[in-house]
Formats: sequence, C-alpha cells, structure tokens
Amino acid sequence: MNEVTSYNRMATQISNPKFQLDGKIPSTMRAVVYRGINDMRLETVPVPQIGPGELLIKIATCGICGTDLKKIHMGSHSAPRIFGHEMAGVVAEVGAGVTNFAVGDRVMSFHHVPCGQCYYCRKNTPAQCPLYKKTGATAGFEPSGGGFAEYIRVMDFVVANRGVVRIPDGVPFEQAAFVEPLMTVLKGTKLLNLAADDTVLVIGQGPIGLMHAALAARTGARVLTSDLFAERHAIAARFGLTNPIHAGTENVVERVFAETEGRGADAVILAVGGNALIRTAMDAVRPGGKVMLFAQTQHGEATFDPAAVCVDEKTLLGSYSSSFPILNEVTDLVFDGYRNGFDLTQLISHRFPFEEAVEAIEIASNPRPGSMKIMMEPVPGAGAE
Repeated sequence: MNEVTSYNRMATQISNPKFQLDGKIPSTMRAVVYRGINDMRLETVPVPQIGPGELLIKIATCGICGTDLKKIHMGSHSAPRIFGHEMAGVVAEVGAGVTNFAVGDRVMSFHHVPCGQCYYCRKNTPAQCPLYKKTGATAGFEPSGGGFAEYIRVMDFVVANRGVVRIPDGVPFEQAAFVEPLMTVLKGTKLLNLAADDTVLVIGQGPIGLMHAALAARTGARVLTSDLFAERHAIAARFGLTNPIHAGTENVVERVFAETEGRGADAVILAVGGNALIRTAMDAVRPGGKVMLFAQTQHGEATFDPAAVCVDEKTLLGSYSSSFPILNEVTDLVFDGYRNGFDLTQLISHRFPFEEAVEAIEIASNPRPGSMKIMMEPVPGAGAE
C-alpha cells in the first residue's frame, strides 16, 4: 500500500451521511474476523441473539486499539474472534427486564466491568477483579469485544454494572468512543498524584500518549512530550502541549535534564511499547520520582538499574485498563469537553469501511508521520453523527 492511498482515507476527506436504525434487524451482518496470526477477513456472520437484561447495539464506529493489534499479530487468543472495544452506536434491541435503555438510544459500551465488591475492587485494583476479566460484549464466537462488526450483544452483567453509557445529543459517536481509552489514561494519570510544580515527560505521542500528556497538563504540571514524528507534535500543540522533544534528533534524557535544572522529570509516563525504553524513562526521572509503564502489556524481561529504585528512591509502577469509580469524571471530560475545546476527534487521522479493514490494521500497526487513531465504520462517516 502506498502513502497516497492511505492519505485518500484521511479523516478530513470522509463524508457524513445519516446513521440511523432502519426498523428491522437483519439475520446476518458483516464482521472483520480474526482467523489466525495476521489473518483478518471480512465475513458474513449471524447477528447475535440477546437474552434478558442484555442489549443489541448497532455499531457506528470503533477505534483500533494497540491491544487489538497485539492480539492480531502475536496470536495470544484463539481463532476465530471478532475484536474491537472502543465502540459507540445505537441501541437496536432491548432484552427483557432492561428499563434504563430504549431502542434508538445513542450509547457507548465497555466490554469489561468490575463487580465493585470483591477483594480487588475493595483494594482499588478493579482490573484484577474476576468479573472484570470476563468479556461481556460480543459479535459472535468467543466474546472479544466485537466492535469490528455491525452489531454487538452486550451481556447482562455489563448492562447492570454501568458498562453502557448514554451519549448526549450533540456529541458525535467518534468522541464517545474515546470514553473507554480515556478512562484507562485518567486512571494512570491519577496514580502519579501530579502537582502543579511538577515536570512530566510523556514518551510517545500516539493517541494514548497524547491523551496522557493532555490530562497531565490539566493538573497544572509542565509537560514535555517525546516522539519521533514532528507531525504528532503538531497535533499535540492543538491541545496546548508546546514543549516537544524530537526523539529522532535529540537526546531525550539530556533535554529533560536541561529543562529541569539537572534534576530530571518528577514523573515519566511510558506510553509506547518496547522494553528498551524503560531504561530511558528511569534515566530521565529525578531521584524520588515516578516512572509509570502503560504500554508494556506483554510478558517478557527488561533491564534497569535496581539501585535506581533502592538508592535513588525512584518508583516504578504500572497502570492497566479502566477504573469505574472515575467513570463520571471521564464522561464529563469527553462529553462536556467536546463542547469546550477538548475535542478528541482531532486525534483521528483515518476512517476506514470494513471492506478496507486489512489496510486499516496495516496503518495502525505501522505508525507513520500522518497516522494517529484509526477508526473502522460499518457505514462510512457514521461516527461523525
């Protein structure tokens, strides 16, 4: 695929047709099905049947997440599956007993929810909750999110535990699809307990890293952003992030020290994969500072100086997935933020129909100067509604 072809799918060039229910739920639908490592196929599959307490949602848009890509490329999950979990759409059918949603409601849906009562939930680590480890949204096969399909079934325990959120009028589906990833980011940012006189380095300015930087800046902290692509720094500037470090031409650690009177950053957020960058993050943080790993979701080994943790008192911590106690704060950021300048749709560089899913995944898997968040839409342009 050449660069010209990818730019023909740039977000600014997509039309915006009306997305609505047609009054009849079909028996079959299109879905992008994982059939094995690097094997994604557009197939016709049955529309899921729902039961009591459940919802059927017609998908308007779904973002391609880095965790989706890891599953596709590394074979960590059995096939067949239908991935996709950064999703929003319209309620198409309501199961018996559901009283808080109706057909036609515009919603986003999570695919995991915690119980709120178990040991891990009580200890404020809800991503380790046994219920949270169950996937509660599916488009068929083994439940895996299902957002890469025209319809998803949202199971009763997700509906009953705040896992479906109504989208206010005037907020497009695409903005609402950021509720799930932004919650994971805000959870991590809060763990750092940032102060207004802190300096924060965020390594990586893809969509996740940029959201980390934007939320860190909202605490009043001074934020330095590091990335290889100048184009990403330009997008970051739209969110008020104006302290770029060009990682391809600058020494990141030296620049951080120069910006902090030789101390190092108070906190470093590592928002890209690659265990080699853990050492860079540890070198860039000051004695007594914190390094948060956010993208290291694959088991393996990494090397860093243990004395940096013991003698220099540097804290190495991780953050994974969502935290439902902050859901209201996240939805305020996403929904009210859209009306007040926090427009996350600016992070979308490409939108693809299902027929071009392989190209969409290829671009998402191989970041380029002009690529950021990649969306897939059953109806082209529907996400902008």
